[in-house]
Formats: sequence, C-alpha cells, structure tokens
Amino acid sequence: MTAETGAARDLAPLVVVDHPVVADRLAQLRDRATDNSGFRRLAAELSAFVAYEALRDLVTETVTVSTPVADDDSARRIAETPLLVPVLRAGLGMVPAITSMLSPVEVAHVGLRRDEATLRANLYLNSLPASLSGRRVVVCDPMLATGGTLIEVCNLVRERDAASIVVLCLIASVPGLEAFRAAHRGVPVACAGLDPVLNDSGYIVPGLGDAGDRLFGPPG
Repeated sequence: MTAETGAARDLAPLVVVDHPVVADRLAQLRDRATDNSGFRRLAAELSAFVAYEALRDLVTETVTVSTPVADDDSARRIAETPLLVPVLRAGLGMVPAITSMLSPVEVAHVGLRRDEATLRANLYLNSLPASLSGRRVVVCDPMLATGGTLIEVCNLVRERDAASIVVLCLIASVPGLEAFRAAHRGVPVACAGLDPVLNDSGYIVPGLGDAGDRLFGPPG
C-alpha cells in the first residue's frame, strides 16, 4: 500500500494499493482479451483488496465468543453499518465482494449517465436515504476518469449530512483525481491503479476501456 503524507495528505488522502497480487489482477483486468466473466471476477477481487485497505478505521467493539476449546474469549466485531453507494451501472460490479466482506452493510444506488458530448454527468436515479447523519458512506465507482460523476455523487451524500465519505475505485486518472480533490478536499480515495492521462473522449489512458460494458456487455 502506498499513501500520501504531509501537505499532500492535508489536501485529500489517497491510497493506491501496491501489492504483487493486486498488480497481477490489474494487469489481467486491463487486458482486452479478458472476457466479461473474467472481468467480473477480477473486478470483484480487486474491489475487496481496495476496500480492505480503505476501511482500516472501521469502528469495532469488544465482544466475547466461545471457541471449541475456550469459553468467553475476547474478540472484536464491526460496530457500525456503512452505507455502500455503487454508481450505476459499473459500480454494481464492486458490490458483491464488498458486501461479502462487510457485515452489517446497507446499499443505496445512484445512477448518473455521462453526456458524451459535454462529458458531464446527468442524474437519473437517487435512492439515498433522506438523512445520512452519523453514517459512513462508501462510494463505489470502478473508474475515476474526469471526476464529474464522483463529484456529483459526493455532493448528494454531503447534502444529507454524512459523517464521513470514502471513495473506492479500481483505476483513477491524475486529472480526474485533481478535479475531485478540488471539489471534495477531505474525502479519501482508494484505488488499485493511478493512470496519467485522459483521451479526447474522457477515457482513462491506458485504463481498461468502458468498465460497464466489460462487466455486463454493451447496452442493448
């Protein structure tokens, strides 16, 4: 795991999960020869790795459990219920692995559709609770490209008074990360890879193409 320190951390925390297993999975995920089924499996595995690193500060409580060889042993259990917010449709590919890892957890969907001419995100679905007071919100979007979609989603979450927000991505772009940080200085971002540029269509380069299409196939 790599993380920024000092003045850079004051701007916005960033975690890039740096591990040989993650690098291997990311290489397979990028490969154009990887089919939809393989892409879904790899995206799930990477989502779990990223979430594991990003959520190290989950609140826990001390409980007692009885093991097969001891009674009333002290243990720790998660003591909060994060709200997982996948950004449709690509964010759905991150949900199964993270919900399997986190218990308890709740899910609320937000859907934004990118205008390919302006590259701006237009909201078409919002199932966020009216109030998020006291809640930790985990926003999931495989690609942080221009940053516009995640900026809008975090705006919606902040309007509902969430206690904290963390963004989980598979790949982020440098320009998208800069735009996101300018809008949401204190929101941590965790990803498996950080790519340098965007092309004229707003896709991350080298990236992996359209995550939604590679997860689920092109829209009918």
